Amino acid sequence: MPAVPEPVSCWLCARPLGARVEWHHPVPKSRGGRDTVPVHPICHRTLHACFSNADLERHAENGVPLSAEPGLARFLRWIADKPPDFHAPTRKPR
Repeated sequence: MPAVPEPVSCWLCARPLGARVEWHHPVPKSRGGRDTVPVHPICHRTLHACFSNADLERHAENGVPLSAEPGLARFLRWIADKPPDFHAPTRKPR
């Protein structure tokens, strides 16, 4: 059986993944989602600070990228040059 390749970049920010990888359901499990994508812990926490499960489901259904949301776009600009294992307290964007 061939080995499954390790994910190399974060689904949200596209930076290389570090030692810690979390798995995010783009469509929440509570809304019937099964697929998961690799994300940094800080990216995962930010997603859930910015969006409710209903918001995440709506974005997935409509095909609207999450990065179109101003608060998340600001986070993505800020995190872009940070190292893969960077961590900071997560705050809800203003």
